[in-house]
Amino acid sequence: MNTLLLRPVAAADLPDLLRMAAASADGISSLPNDEAKLRARIAASLQSFASPDDASGEETYLFVLEDAGRIVGCSGIAASAGFFDRFYSYRNEFVVHASTALGVSQRMHTLHLCHDLTGTTLLTSFYLEPDYENGPAAQLLSRARLLFIRDNAARFSGRIAAESPGITDAAGQSPFWDAVGRRFFGMAYPEAEAIIGGRSRACIADLMPPSPIYVALLPEAAQWALGQLHPVGELPFSVLQDEGFDADTYVDIFDGGPTVEAPLASLRSVRLARDVIVQDDRSGPREWALVACTERARFRAVLAEVGHDVDTATAARVGAQPGERLVVTPLQMEVAA
Repeated sequence: MNTLLLRPVAAADLPDLLRMAAASADGISSLPNDEAKLRARIAASLQSFASPDDASGEETYLFVLEDAGRIVGCSGIAASAGFFDRFYSYRNEFVVHASTALGVSQRMHTLHLCHDLTGTTLLTSFYLEPDYENGPAAQLLSRARLLFIRDNAARFSGRIAAESPGITDAAGQSPFWDAVGRRFFGMAYPEAEAIIGGRSRACIADLMPPSPIYVALLPEAAQWALGQLHPVGELPFSVLQDEGFDADTYVDIFDGGPTVEAPLASLRSVRLARDVIVQDDRSGPREWALVACTERARFRAVLAEVGHDVDTATAARVGAQPGERLVVTPLQMEVAA
């Protein structure tokens, strides 16, 4: 655990990103299995980390997780969802249909096409090798991004969202897409996911019906899939739930998977974060925490035991010197040293 390090992606990480993209299931990751696209993602991230303070909002950031120098995971941030086009989701709503004459009242679940989340900061590109799923690596990979956003707030929205992959079968087909999207796009789910990709293209509004969709009229398989997680999404989703994200309001327009959102200030990592000074003072109780140097160009995050301050050995792992300020936030579970 003391060998884990989260840092910004580098150009030399391309082979590892290609390996991880190939290992992730089709249609469930915003990490494209395409060398040219991944090279562009790296270039965009490098530019975002190096860009001046007056950021435009189109920036994307990509992080990689190292274990003793070996890349074992990645995660990302899109500063503003739908920066170039509106960002579409379905919003869950309930309407009441009643007849006084018949003495009948029905509460009906409906889906409304919306772009409520346009402009929110989006958490993206989560991938973690299976051997690391049963430890705290997922917390470092996911939650450290929130500390980065906290300390670079001018570059991000105060509202954070994240999409989670919905149910697909062994062939990559989505029952929700087959019941809804395919009828208007005329293409299979993997093809639509590959072409439309970023979920913010204007063609969604051009082709999808603006009127509400009554869930009760969908096939049973699509109703069952609505709001359900693909198994590979369970780990990152659980981390986000523990943070305090709301998963009840929005679902993905493609596969019906849950889209979570919350104000940044309400999230556990941010609420419990504290600034500490690097110095060798080991007095008082110590606890396992995420420790981050959140300065944009120098961002690094690790897991360590900390007390009132961060010791110099831990600080050295994130490239900090005595007297510098770091940010810590406690882990959400007990871990063995």
